[in-house]
Amino acid sequence: MRAANNIFIRGVGAVSPAGWGVLPLRETLAKGEPLAIKELVRPGWAHPLRVRPVPPPAARPAFLGHARLRRTSPITQFAVAAALEALGADAARVRDGSLLLGIVLCVMTGCVNYSRRFYDETLKDPAMASPILFPETVFNAPASHLAALLESNAINYTLVGDPGTFLQGVAAGANWLLEDRAEACLVLGAEEIDWLTGAVYLCREIHDQPVVQLHSVTESHLFLPGQNRAQAAQRMRAELPDGNPEHLLCDGTQGLRSLDAAELEVWRDWPGSRSSPKEILGEGLAAASAWQCVAALDALREGQHAGATVSVVGCNQQAIGAHFVISNLKSQISNPSE
Repeated sequence: MRAANNIFIRGVGAVSPAGWGVLPLRETLAKGEPLAIKELVRPGWAHPLRVRPVPPPAARPAFLGHARLRRTSPITQFAVAAALEALGADAARVRDGSLLLGIVLCVMTGCVNYSRRFYDETLKDPAMASPILFPETVFNAPASHLAALLESNAINYTLVGDPGTFLQGVAAGANWLLEDRAEACLVLGAEEIDWLTGAVYLCREIHDQPVVQLHSVTESHLFLPGQNRAQAAQRMRAELPDGNPEHLLCDGTQGLRSLDAAELEVWRDWPGSRSSPKEILGEGLAAASAWQCVAALDALREGQHAGATVSVVGCNQQAIGAHFVISNLKSQISNPSE
């Protein structure tokens, strides 16, 4: 288990089928009613794709006026909106050079909208395919645009994997802070075709009450010929605290027994409260674990629980989990090494 020493949550942000911001996410999950499903036409397919789309923002975000963001695809717009919400006033500190911010973007499918457009144009007439679209097809485009908007030249990674990759990103960001490679770190999980984006902002300083602390992130337990999903999930669970009635479990189940079986079994004796965001919001791939973390952290910041565990049994790669706690501020100040 990768324990975290004095790594705190400074902020969270979200764009989701519930709306733009953490508040609509919180209110939608509190209602407990799955959002309406809409049909998205798929060219060449007989049946449409059933999705829960992100609604338009109430007003055009000001950041879209930035030169780097005028032609970006939705994944970048979602990522930037969630990032700015999580950073709050610290965005200005990044721009003026007084805060060295690391960025970790976690994706699974990435910039699919512009990839589809570019390959469609290439197949129809290669001579007319727009080179302007190509830069938006690469996985690290959103992280690059975010860094340009914030005028940051600090360490910036894009991790590509299954939904569990977001928690790997949290671990990576925490390590950067411990190794003094950054003064704060922003971890994002993003997808598009109207998926959700979530952001978690990590720091080593104590700013606010209540103080939410990253307790630990488990190892990544891979799905292998000698280790199936159920076994990987069991090993992930074994590295996390047992939990108690005051703790929240934020799992990745989505109401599909064939996909949920391993995770349901491993947490069947959980003693505390439980939340399953994907049952309300739908599948979000790499962004799904981001909204699990945002929901768990928001519940802690609102004083609803003393601790929260996030469980991710990914779609094709790994089982990984994380635990967060409400930290005792006085204890942290008097015993900074603990």
